[in-house]
Amino acid sequence: MDDERGETSEEGGARGRWPDDRREGSDRDRGSHSEGYEREDRRRGGEGARTAGGRPTDRRNARPDEPDLPEDVQASDLDPAVRRDLLSLDKNNAETVARHMVMAVELLEDDPRLALAHARAARQRAGRIAVVRETAGVVAYHAEEWAEALSELRTARRMSGGSGLLAVMADCERGLGRPERAIELGRSEEAQRLSGDEAAELRIVVAGARMDLGQFDQAVVTLQTPDLDPARTGSAAARLFYAYADALVAAGRTEDGLQWFLNAAAADEDGETDAEERAAELTGGA
Repeated sequence: MDDERGETSEEGGARGRWPDDRREGSDRDRGSHSEGYEREDRRRGGEGARTAGGRPTDRRNARPDEPDLPEDVQASDLDPAVRRDLLSLDKNNAETVARHMVMAVELLEDDPRLALAHARAARQRAGRIAVVRETAGVVAYHAEEWAEALSELRTARRMSGGSGLLAVMADCERGLGRPERAIELGRSEEAQRLSGDEAAELRIVVAGARMDLGQFDQAVVTLQTPDLDPARTGSAAARLFYAYADALVAAGRTEDGLQWFLNAAAADEDGETDAEERAAELTGGA
């Protein structure tokens, strides 16, 4: 969690896939409302539609507003489970959509704006497929297009069911200056069904929303779960410990906060947080 917004880590990859929420809904997508949308779209001449002569329509062709696709980026680079969600499209269109999705994720960290252009291109071609809308939402989130991200993720959730990426949606509400709505999402029925790292991510975001409102003691309480075990290591543990330390310091419990920044630093095997620097600040660099 970064020290300003608490950006969540639910960001899979086209070569892998979006994490647990995506796995939860992927097998349902093909049997959910999205299936009906896709059939209706083909009847109207939408994605994957064919002419009376059996030839694909021009919707599969490159469009002037689409970013270029490098030749070495292949549809086969996309995770097979995600590619199966594209089977309702015309073959050539499905290939282009898959390549745009691969580029969207590969560019996510280095060039989020270009990544978003690829995600939008995929959405334009296959907007009635849940995983495409979910990808567009996650990429928009990383590009800090909060309203767009929230809209896409809501649409994906309606298509696929489940509680998909609830922490990301809550953090979008924070980005839009609506921390109260982030807290409401944390209280929702969908939130109660989360477990493990997904539940922890949502707690981190809700605690951040409490801090946005100046409710520092409540933020501390939000993060107090059995997962606060100093023996844990790894990214999820480091992020939770860091958020807890940040809330403790904000609540005036500096000594406790220092200890949890140290715990976060010890758990942070990949150096994702600046826990060591925060601890040094609290000790005057000693």
